[in-house]
Amino acid sequence: MSSSSFDYFTVFAEMRTGSNFLETNLNAFDGLTCHGEAFNPHFIGYPNSTEILGVTQAMREADPARLIQKIKEDPNSIGGFRYFHDHDPRVLDVMLEDPRCAKIILTRNPLDSYVSWKIAKETGQWKLTNVKRRKEAKAQFDAVEFAAHVGALQAFQTTLLNRLQALGQTAFYVAYEDLQSVDVMNGLARWLGATQQLEELDGSLKRQNPAPVLAKVANPDEMQEALAGLDRFNLTRTPNFEPRRGPAVPGYIAGADVPMLYLPLKGGPEAEVAQWMAGLDQAAPEALIQGMNQKQLRQWKRKNKGFRSFSVLRHPAARAHAVFCRRILNAGEGSYRQIRNTLRRQFGLPLPEAGPDDGYSRAQHREAFAGFLEFVRSSLAGQTSVRLDAEWATQSQALAGFAELGSPDLLIREDEMHEDLPALARKLGRLEPGAVPTADPETPFALEDVYDEELEALISSVYQRDYLTFGFGPWRKG
Repeated sequence: MSSSSFDYFTVFAEMRTGSNFLETNLNAFDGLTCHGEAFNPHFIGYPNSTEILGVTQAMREADPARLIQKIKEDPNSIGGFRYFHDHDPRVLDVMLEDPRCAKIILTRNPLDSYVSWKIAKETGQWKLTNVKRRKEAKAQFDAVEFAAHVGALQAFQTTLLNRLQALGQTAFYVAYEDLQSVDVMNGLARWLGATQQLEELDGSLKRQNPAPVLAKVANPDEMQEALAGLDRFNLTRTPNFEPRRGPAVPGYIAGADVPMLYLPLKGGPEAEVAQWMAGLDQAAPEALIQGMNQKQLRQWKRKNKGFRSFSVLRHPAARAHAVFCRRILNAGEGSYRQIRNTLRRQFGLPLPEAGPDDGYSRAQHREAFAGFLEFVRSSLAGQTSVRLDAEWATQSQALAGFAELGSPDLLIREDEMHEDLPALARKLGRLEPGAVPTADPETPFALEDVYDEELEALISSVYQRDYLTFGFGPWRKG
């Protein structure tokens, strides 16, 4: 054994991916030892074993890092183990964050692994060393079960990929088909630090189900029909290049008296909702609790047991137009002046330099609004140096940010808030809540003054993610 860059290794794999075969061949190299499924929650190493290097299952449960330390300290070899997505999650961060843990990622076509798993469950035969003892059975394909199987595998693989990228590490990838290559196995051993090279692979384990996958299932027609509906290449996926947003706690608005918490979606009817909430407390909007940090938010939640939280969705067309008028068309107070100037210079938006005047026409307004929407499209796609502001970011991304600290209890549509918000107040003991104010129409032109099918098509393509997520149809006044 030569000096190695690693103290131990982990084979990230799943059931029926060939991990037993990989382990057998790793153990064939001098100085490499794979200790089975060391962190399987139901046993330690192997189903019939009681300990690994003197660490029992009970000792591992009490202190999982202790077993990793024992494997690292073994003077006779570089040790490792196989780790599946449902193994002890307490050690995942320990392994990933340790650059001296060699990561081997073994993958297999998920349909093959699923069918193999179903057959093994049916026969009870999980390893095969003697072909004469091979048990035969056919798998019953279950579309829902397979979808869950694929989802779990993809989620774990994405987690591994993203974490290693963020940590500046890489892994040694092995496909199921690579397991029969002595060159790949020798290359893996050299990467781990072994000097020995194998002439041939271990032949004790036999492939259990060598037939084509269609011949291994009892309902091949049903399987093919189900697989035909899978979007393998994500053809229908809506691309999302938006940066992730945090929970934006300072923007939350809490009642000073009524246990109600408003998580505003920027660009929505924030002022109107805040005014209504203040009325419940019979106070001015300034009396509401705002500008909290996360610690203060937790304190408010502990103090207000039984509180209810909510957000108000605005139709993307109404939201985009309101933001355009308030932040971009307007040249006075509340305007995003620098962005406004950049849009005029670089994007050619026909915006009056000093803001709209008497000569500003409806046609100019429509053209400028359409130009703003094209800018938003580029902004959402990460194609402009101008910041992606929360007021024109998607509402779905904002809600995903809220989820870090807790999603709102209620997601209310703006056109339904005049009924839903008073109903919520009555549940919290305010039996005669006031009416929710309606947002004033934008000036100098309201959305209905310029709205048509062509503009709707543009808005729905720019905000496709929100339309799809929340089921929005074409905008309608009121």
